[in-house]
Amino acid sequence: MNPTPVGADVLVGVLALQGDFREHEHALAACGAATRRVRTVEDLEGIDALVVPGGESTTMSNLALRWGLMEPLRALVRGGLPAYGSCAGMIMLADRIEGGRPDQETIGGLDVTVLRNAFGRQVDSFEADIAMLAFGAEPVHTVFIRAPWVEQAGPGVEVLGTVPTGPAAGRIIAVRQGRLLATSFHPELTGDARIHRYFLEMVREQA
Repeated sequence: MNPTPVGADVLVGVLALQGDFREHEHALAACGAATRRVRTVEDLEGIDALVVPGGESTTMSNLALRWGLMEPLRALVRGGLPAYGSCAGMIMLADRIEGGRPDQETIGGLDVTVLRNAFGRQVDSFEADIAMLAFGAEPVHTVFIRAPWVEQAGPGVEVLGTVPTGPAAGRIIAVRQGRLLATSFHPELTGDARIHRYFLEMVREQA
């Protein structure tokens, strides 16, 4: 367990089964939050929020099932625990998946359908500056790595960002539904903490 920074008022559990959880820890710490790596059910006790990192969604799902975490995670999200997922984390928080394995399970909670690897394979990874006013006046520098996008969003889902130009123009890449936030891209890899600060404000609003 990571030590709690002096003055930290929020404890964020970071799902640490696979993927870039360390980068999320660094971003959250830079915003003044305490973090705890979540690998067991016991690690969920007392957390104020959850972050599901980028990585490989099928592996993450299989490990969550194997280690008995999937149902407790679902129960917490259903019960109102704020959660943020980036890239594979968006897939894990989605209610529906296209392009995944038929037996792939998710935590769910977001009334969206996501398409896995929507932007292409690893070699098609790219970066772009995209305006998303929810996160501030300056464009957000986005990193897409085998990223999903949202194919369909339910009526209660707020679209925070879309691709502005090119073949994927109009595709949804950032959404919020109540206490849940998800992005197709990886803000944890850029050094720009605005999205993590936005999420922490969501958490504090619920406290």
